[in-house]
Amino acid sequence: MGLIAMSERDLQRIEVLSKVIAGRMTLVSAAHVLDLSERQVRRLVERIRTGGAASIRHKAIGRPSNNRISDGIRDYAVTLVRERYADFGPTLAAEKLAERDGLRVSRETLRRGMSEAGLWLSRKQRRTFHQPRFRREAYGELVQIDGSEHRWFEDRGDPCSLLVFVDDATGRLMQLRFVRSESAFSYFDALELYLKHHGAPIAFYSDKHSVFRVAKKDAKGGQGMTQFGRALSELNIEILCANSSQAKGRVERMNRTLQDRLVKELRLAGIDDMEAGNAFLPGFMEHHNARFALVPARAGDLHRPMNLAPDRLKEILCKREQRYVGAQLTFSFERKRIMLEESDMTRGLAGRYVETYAYADGRLDVRWKGHSLPYKVFDKDQRVTHAAITENKRLGDVLAYIKERQDQQSKPDVKTNSEKNGYVRRARGPGRRKDFMNDPAVIERRKAALAKRDAAE
Repeated sequence: MGLIAMSERDLQRIEVLSKVIAGRMTLVSAAHVLDLSERQVRRLVERIRTGGAASIRHKAIGRPSNNRISDGIRDYAVTLVRERYADFGPTLAAEKLAERDGLRVSRETLRRGMSEAGLWLSRKQRRTFHQPRFRREAYGELVQIDGSEHRWFEDRGDPCSLLVFVDDATGRLMQLRFVRSESAFSYFDALELYLKHHGAPIAFYSDKHSVFRVAKKDAKGGQGMTQFGRALSELNIEILCANSSQAKGRVERMNRTLQDRLVKELRLAGIDDMEAGNAFLPGFMEHHNARFALVPARAGDLHRPMNLAPDRLKEILCKREQRYVGAQLTFSFERKRIMLEESDMTRGLAGRYVETYAYADGRLDVRWKGHSLPYKVFDKDQRVTHAAITENKRLGDVLAYIKERQDQQSKPDVKTNSEKNGYVRRARGPGRRKDFMNDPAVIERRKAALAKRDAAE
């Protein structure tokens, strides 16, 4: 007699029923242990006594199911899928076979047939593996940067974004800063603090956010780089964009760590706004780096000192654009009309380009060959149009701006046609009555009529 395969359930039943046959356990106790009725336990005991322990196995084991479809129908369904729905998944393919071909096949049957025919790969088979990238060898050689939008203050404050700078070689937190959203100005502020504390690294490693990379290949302005990229170019710092989230996994994993640890630290400290949070972050970074930072493979610091005057650094870390000056010495800037004051220098600028310097505090400086030009501003209606293209990372900031503008706008005073024509409600009829006897206009008209009558008499 060959080997007989049994499941754990069958082995457990044999063990319990053997005790019943030997008299060491009652039928009631066996039924309770096996979660069966007493009648079923009695049947199983009788089966073992007559047919042995092998008779406990289910009789249908190894036999085809009575409800399965024929092999011909299954092969026909797989053939239809190969011809018409080769790139469909099993669920959608089963739906289309029933709708368009009148062939009803269960999803799992079709999935098994498609897998055997090589038309479908399971999630495990489709899984891709990303090879780990070794850390850079020196401190300051590569710094990964990213922004993480989260409810950092939980229900105590509004959600915001945290800008994270992580050194690739050591895993040190280099710079943290709470901002309303990821924008060029917010990264300018964080970069200024980074340069003051550490100096200039060799390169930054970021994602493909529009702050770091020009999305349009045929963009006309900006010389093919963003404002942040232009600033880094002037500071002699390289910017590299990762092709996937896994490529900059060090800062991505740091974001998950901060969303756990930093949130709880802010809760314990009772911090509920960005200003207090930014004051708390230096101490948190020092404590975190002392515990988790690693020693680089190669000694030395590749950060370079910044030998720049504060005013020069401010001019670099701002938005600089060129604007065409019209015949009336005017140009457009962020839905505003800028008019240059007429002088000997500005009279010759019609048809030329001037350079604008927009700072984070709202100041605007207009220059021509390094000389500041006086100007006047004619405001337009500042609003976000319905067709405005808004990135997901800036959606919260844009919605807050829209709400602020809507709250500032006063409701228009709409008059009816009767009110425009000067209609005044008479004393008769329902509604608020008007006292015409004390109305100044009526009194003046009465005096004029009496004067005309006296003159006629």
